[in-house]
Amino acid sequence: MRELAGTWHRKGFTFAVLALLPALIIYTLVRFIPIVETLRLSLFQWNLISRRKPFIGLDNFRELFTDALFLEALRNTTIIAFGVLAITVPLGLVLAALIHHRTRSRFAGFYETSIFIPHVVSLVPAAMAWKWIFDARLGPLNAVLGLFGLPPQAWLFDPVLAIICVIILCSWQALGYAVLIFLVGFKNIPQSLYEAARLDGASALQCFRHISIPQLKPVLLYVSVITLIAAFNIYAQVFVLASDSQGAPGRLVRVLVLDMLENSFRNYRVGYAAAEAVILLAIVLALTAIQFRVFREKGRA
Repeated sequence: MRELAGTWHRKGFTFAVLALLPALIIYTLVRFIPIVETLRLSLFQWNLISRRKPFIGLDNFRELFTDALFLEALRNTTIIAFGVLAITVPLGLVLAALIHHRTRSRFAGFYETSIFIPHVVSLVPAAMAWKWIFDARLGPLNAVLGLFGLPPQAWLFDPVLAIICVIILCSWQALGYAVLIFLVGFKNIPQSLYEAARLDGASALQCFRHISIPQLKPVLLYVSVITLIAAFNIYAQVFVLASDSQGAPGRLVRVLVLDMLENSFRNYRVGYAAAEAVILLAIVLALTAIQFRVFREKGRA
């Protein structure tokens, strides 16, 4: 009997490996090998055309931290990423709570669809629409400000205001996915916890604070990590929304991915751009590890 069970176990394991093998091969080709190649290229000097790739060690990394354009891109990307995180996660959690507790309403499906649509809308047309909204002369945002007697703002021509516009656009796009994931989390919370709290006289706000948030900590961690990673990899939003009046992408709001592309395909410094990619990868991994640790400590507390 034991031999038969062992045979079935080996067959099941073999089937699982064979079933996963195509996905593992694709993942290795599409993800793992490019990462390793990027790590290798960051130690070389290559102009994209020449066959010569002289080894220069860590010189690319040393130059990065004295490069004013890279430091500006790093600062802008960090501000945008944490701005998007600070807006998307709390607002997504509150909206998900409001929708979840209105599930019996006939408009519940409409609310969910309306919030999720921005996440599935094509990015470039959406960015073009927001560019029109923020337009200094013809945009409706300045028209609304004029109704309250406020002066029009050059939203996309001022470096600080342009960063705020990018944060608003990215948060608008990320909010739908965050709400959807939070709704799944809310539906997995036992209703008996809320019923017991109401019997004890707890208000809706107290239930949200002491039941919903603690129960949603794994979901909060997932949404936070995904949102932060996506925000650090911002590219098309800045390319469309915050190009300067001469049409040069990324001049007004310079971010890391645009800086990498410019160094690779405009300045032909592939090794230098690879070093930037390595720095970006290290930042994302470090922030993800910090988030895991923070949520784990809060969970123990």
